Amino acid sequence: MSKPNIIKVVLLGSSGVGKSSIIFRYVTNGWDDNVQATLGAAFMDKQVTYKNRNFKFQIWDTAGQEKYAPLAQMYYRDANVAIMVYDVTSTDSFNNLRSWQNELLEKGPKNMVIAVVGNKCDLVDQAVVSTDQGESFARSFGAIFMRTSAKENMGVSELFEQICDELISKLNIAESTNDPKGKKLKSNNNVDKSGKPCCG
Repeated sequence: MSKPNIIKVVLLGSSGVGKSSIIFRYVTNGWDDNVQATLGAAFMDKQVTYKNRNFKFQIWDTAGQEKYAPLAQMYYRDANVAIMVYDVTSTDSFNNLRSWQNELLEKGPKNMVIAVVGNKCDLVDQAVVSTDQGESFARSFGAIFMRTSAKENMGVSELFEQICDELISKLNIAESTNDPKGKKLKSNNNVDKSGKPCCG
């Protein structure tokens, strides 16, 4: 089996939106009621095969507290994927994504795959940010859109499948072969950022 394409992923968003829980759900398929707020950044990885392509996701969870915001650039500046997460029960967390959007478009790699994720969609009665709002925001700059519930395991695997599809399309990732030489995907500032939005 060929070595996987190494994909660096960074999660951005306000504190408490569920970034750590999304990663924990995706990597371990588990749930922890006592997840603590991330200080600085945390890391997990997962290797998957999708559409006969091998991926190794190196996933960085950045702290949502404002005092840690300047550190986030260290993680997204050479990332292949940025996942911007908001809490569907918090208008402030959704509005805060605009600053991350501007920062990524200005300072992030030009071929970066970007996803907008509305988490905690199981809290239907408490939701204040509509699906249409989230989808419209993502569509405005060619990002993937997905609603998830890390707690109820809704949409998390589908989110990463959408990301894989975008990576295959944007970065021309070939099907896996028996070539033992794996490759780490590099940023290419000459590739356009546009991409079709997907919704869950």
